[in-house]
Amino acid sequence: MPSAAVLPKPASAAVRRVAGTLGLAALLALPLAPHALAAEEKPAGGEASAGIGEKVFDAHTFTLDNGLQVVVIPDHRVPVVTQMVWYKVGAADEPPGKSGIAHLFEHLMFKATDEIPAGEFSKIVARNGGNDNAFTSSDYTAYFQNIAADRLDLVMKMEADRMADLRLDEKTVLTERAVVLEERLSRVANEPGALLGERVDLALWTVHPYRNPVIGWEHELSELTQDDAADFYRKWYAPNNATLVIAGDVTVDQVRELAEKHYGPIKRGPDFTRERVTDLPPGADTRVVMRHPRVTQPSWNRQYVAPSYNIGEDWKPYALQVLSEILGGGTTSRLYQDLVVDEKVAVSAGAWYRATAVDYGVFGFYGTPAPGRDPDAVEAAIEARIADVLENGVAEEEVEQAKQRLRAGLVYARDSSQSAARTIGAALTTGSTLEDVQAWPSRIGAVTREQVVEAARSVLGEGQSATGILLPESPEETAAVPADAPAPAGGAGSAMPAGDTAGHPG
Repeated sequence: MPSAAVLPKPASAAVRRVAGTLGLAALLALPLAPHALAAEEKPAGGEASAGIGEKVFDAHTFTLDNGLQVVVIPDHRVPVVTQMVWYKVGAADEPPGKSGIAHLFEHLMFKATDEIPAGEFSKIVARNGGNDNAFTSSDYTAYFQNIAADRLDLVMKMEADRMADLRLDEKTVLTERAVVLEERLSRVANEPGALLGERVDLALWTVHPYRNPVIGWEHELSELTQDDAADFYRKWYAPNNATLVIAGDVTVDQVRELAEKHYGPIKRGPDFTRERVTDLPPGADTRVVMRHPRVTQPSWNRQYVAPSYNIGEDWKPYALQVLSEILGGGTTSRLYQDLVVDEKVAVSAGAWYRATAVDYGVFGFYGTPAPGRDPDAVEAAIEARIADVLENGVAEEEVEQAKQRLRAGLVYARDSSQSAARTIGAALTTGSTLEDVQAWPSRIGAVTREQVVEAARSVLGEGQSATGILLPESPEETAAVPADAPAPAGGAGSAMPAGDTAGHPG
């Protein structure tokens, strides 16, 4: 279940719903199909998941009268706490022609309320020894604070205040719109990998709203108004469209009292429905080649539309996680050993899979050519490994070793309260449950060799894909890359999209 950095998509568009390093990546790849969320307090994996074995997180949930779901993850190792508020709205929920409004609104949430002057929210958190930020993805928007446990009352009061009482004047909206336009210029327009990522997303998703970058298209972003922001706030920012996750040195009773005190009085909003285009046109394999004067190192990547925890047969996400670990999960994987170590056709190569999404998931490959080689050589080598899996399958031993590595990643997921809060928040906001999170180890453990092969054939053999190739403006500009050069950190051609989120700059 688990995934990483988030778990988010970069400002461009590659990880469309969360991600990060591949250790935590499998773990935070998150749960299964949606079920009704528990309205009464109970530990995750109680009677509903008896016999599952070890717990992923000792989480408890209850729901306030206004519809706000509250999740508590006690962790008394250190006297700190993480508060996260997740809203079930992201870039894929934006009205046509209003791309970027979800991320722009994330910025606006740091402006004024009747009680807190503009720009003071983060300063107050910092003066109390904490830090805060936010991020927006295609499927959700989240806000968080990390702070000493005895300051929880303060940050809960502040977060509830801006949920209910944000002030949006025209000057503030237009000023912050200019900030986001500058952010797009620096993070996308001046980054060839991000530009390619946007074009690959357009090719892969066609009419589905996952085609739109989280940060928005410049021509649409520049037309957003105060009325757009106010409408967005009224429609989506309400307790019954949110999940509050508190992790750290707290008790369930303590959080219940504070949640009732600060969030309880907020009026319930209208009932919410995510109205999205969910159908995709008939499958096609598309190719995007981009040359750019700022590129010195070519790169290659390919993405396939795949099942998620919400779409497709419920066993397939777990089989695909095992497949991605076998093919591209680190230096012991097939792709790294074959392309980097043995054949030396690439300096980095791997695979990744994202299952945590309201709609479709993505299975991806990437590779960076070695000195003297080009993306075509990397593509041919990766396609040969895909063909081998489709024809010959995988070995039983590979499957068992991959499952063992994935479950070992739980150690890292449990290591910080913020990781726990992020894992559970992303899961619940995209349609999974605490029981799904709890059941992840057993569901991974139940994956069979036959399921891995069937999942591979259904996605890599029959699905639709988009291939992105990034090249220098002229072949002579390609720089020599050391044989031990690390894989790119994110974006097109990276091991795993850096995240499908655009964040608040702080």
